[in-house]
Amino acid sequence: MRYIIFYKPYGVLSQFTPAHGHRSLADFGFPQGVYVAGRLDADSEGLLFLTDDGVFQSRIAEPRHKTPKIYLAQVERVITPEALGKLAKGVLLGDGPTLPCKARVVPAPSLPPREPPIRFRRTVPDSWAEIELKEGRNRQVRRMLACVGFPVLRLVRRAIGPLTLDGLEPGQWRELTPDELKKFRK
Repeated sequence: MRYIIFYKPYGVLSQFTPAHGHRSLADFGFPQGVYVAGRLDADSEGLLFLTDDGVFQSRIAEPRHKTPKIYLAQVERVITPEALGKLAKGVLLGDGPTLPCKARVVPAPSLPPREPPIRFRRTVPDSWAEIELKEGRNRQVRRMLACVGFPVLRLVRRAIGPLTLDGLEPGQWRELTPDELKKFRK
């Protein structure tokens, strides 16, 4: 069985077939037979998990397993405690209420530059929030933050369960160590 973590760059699809002018996972030399457990939209960056183990893939991707996923979101303006409180309780989106999540302000993280870079507006400050979810709807973090009045400029998934982006640059991947796999299975 293969268990791989990948730092998906901005503009890359979470599938092996290119579409709409975007690059795909086929551009990164993955072993045959692995599939993505969960997705990130082309506008998002960060940790993807790929495997040929269907049971493990389901454990990560299916919301019923409640695998925590941590995102770093750069938003327009300085996010308020009120907005964080609403996120923590859950918000109502077009497809129903979200589960409560963990949400907090964090200092600007040390991330590789994004290509193309985030637009800079001298008159509009930005801030960073860390959001931890145990569900994963389409563009959920973006929709949640927009719902509380803070549009997302950059979104990076930092962790899935105990696995993190640490040591990876955009476009890099590696197989999990036996210790990491053991920790993840707990």
